[in-house]
Amino acid sequence: MAEDMLRKVEIDWLLGIYGALLTDHQRRIAQLYCEEDYSLGEIASQLDISRQSVHETLVRVEKQLKELDDLLLLRKKFSDAERLLRDADASLDGNADIPKAKALISSVVRLLLDEEGNDGL
Repeated sequence: MAEDMLRKVEIDWLLGIYGALLTDHQRRIAQLYCEEDYSLGEIASQLDISRQSVHETLVRVEKQLKELDDLLLLRKKFSDAERLLRDADASLDGNADIPKAKALISSVVRLLLDEEGNDGL
C-alpha cells in the first residue's frame, strides 16, 4: 500500500517535469491515476477503454518518464537547486542588511516547491 503510494508520488513528480513529452492520452491516464487517485477500473470506465489498456499505458508511461529522467537528470537538478537555495536562505538568517536577497531566495524556494500555486516549473 505505502509502496504504491510512493510509486504514484514519483510518477506524479516526473509527470510534472516531463509530462509535456507524453501524448495527451498518456498524460490524461497518468493524471487520473496519480493526481485524481482513480483506480484502473474508474479510468477505463471514464475513457471508455479496457482496464488492461489503462494498465499497459501506465506501465509504458512510468518506463518513459524514468528513462527521460535517467537521461536528462532534471529531478536531481531540481532537488540539488532546492537544497542549495535552502542552504543559502538559512545562511542569510543572521544578515539583516540583505533582506531583499533573502526574500528573493525564499521566493525561488517556494517556486521550486510549487507553493505559489504554479503549474510546475
